[in-house]
Amino acid sequence: MTTRTVLSALALFVFVGTPSIAQDAPKSRVLVIGVDGVRADALKAAKTPAIDALIENGIFAETTKILGDRYQDNDTVSGPGWSSFLTGVWADKHGVHDNSFENRNYKDYPHFFVRLKEKFPDAMTASFVDWKPIDQYIVSGADIRKVYSAEGADGYAEQDEVIANDACELLQHQNPHAVVVYFGAIDETGHRYGFHPSVTPYVAAIEKVDSQIRRLIATLKSREQFTDENWLVIISTDHGGRGLGHGSGHRVPEINTTFLVVSGESAQKGSLDKATYVVDVAPTALSHLGVKIDPQWKLDGSPVGLIHHHQQ
Repeated sequence: MTTRTVLSALALFVFVGTPSIAQDAPKSRVLVIGVDGVRADALKAAKTPAIDALIENGIFAETTKILGDRYQDNDTVSGPGWSSFLTGVWADKHGVHDNSFENRNYKDYPHFFVRLKEKFPDAMTASFVDWKPIDQYIVSGADIRKVYSAEGADGYAEQDEVIANDACELLQHQNPHAVVVYFGAIDETGHRYGFHPSVTPYVAAIEKVDSQIRRLIATLKSREQFTDENWLVIISTDHGGRGLGHGSGHRVPEINTTFLVVSGESAQKGSLDKATYVVDVAPTALSHLGVKIDPQWKLDGSPVGLIHHHQQ
C-alpha cells in the first residue's frame, strides 16, 4: 500500500440501492473488519481491550499466512492481500500480483458479497474503505458502498474515524447482513515510522483502531434484535511489515505471518492451532451466513473457527 492515488480530502459516497424488507436473507450476520498492515506481535504489544474482548468470546490465531503453500508468486502488498482476503482465493486465480491490479479476474473469483447474494438475493451488504483501489477494483455485490479519499498517515487516521462513524450509523439504523469495514491508518503509520512493536506511533495507531472497533461492537450490541441476529465478527489484515515496508516479504515472517480473530456465539473458544490463511476469511463469513461452499468456486480458503466446522 506504499503507492496511493492522491484524491481530495472529501469522502466519495457510492450508493447502489438498498434492499427492501428481506424475503430471502440469511438468519445470521457478519461484520468483517480489515486492519491494514498489522503485525501480530505489535497487536499483542498494544493495549486493545476491544479486540481482547472479542478474542475472549472466540478464537485467535497469530500465525495466519498471507501466502499459500501452493502459490506464493505475488508481492506481499495490499492489492493481492485484500484480493485474497475478500475473494478466498490466491493470486494465481484472482490475478492480482501487485498494486497495479493488472490481469485481475474478479469475474470468476468475486468478492464474497457476490456469493452471498447468489444464495440470498435480499441480503443487505455494505462496504466502507479508505484505500480507493479496494472499492475501485474488488468490491462488488454491495448495496451500500462508501469510499473515502485519504493521503498519508494523518489523512488515513482522519478517514478511519469517519468510517467508524458511518459504519456505526449503518449498524444502528439499517438492517445489514454482511458488513466489511476497512481501516488504513495503521499501515500508513508503519510506512512513516516503522513496523515494529517498539515503535510508539505504530502501536498507538493500533490502539486507535481498537477504540473504533470498540464503538462498532457497542453499536452492534445496542441493536434491538441483537440477541437473535447471531453476529460473527472476523478481524484480520493483508500483511505485516518490517522496517518501513512490506514488499518482497515472502521469506520475512514479520511480513508474511499475521493474525485472525473469529468471534461470536457461533465461534469456537480459545486459540486455533491449525494453519490459517488470509483466504479463510471469505469462506468463514459465507459459511456462518448459511452459504454452502460450492466446489465450482474453487476457493483456496476454508471456514475456520466456527463451532459447526470444528472438524475442518
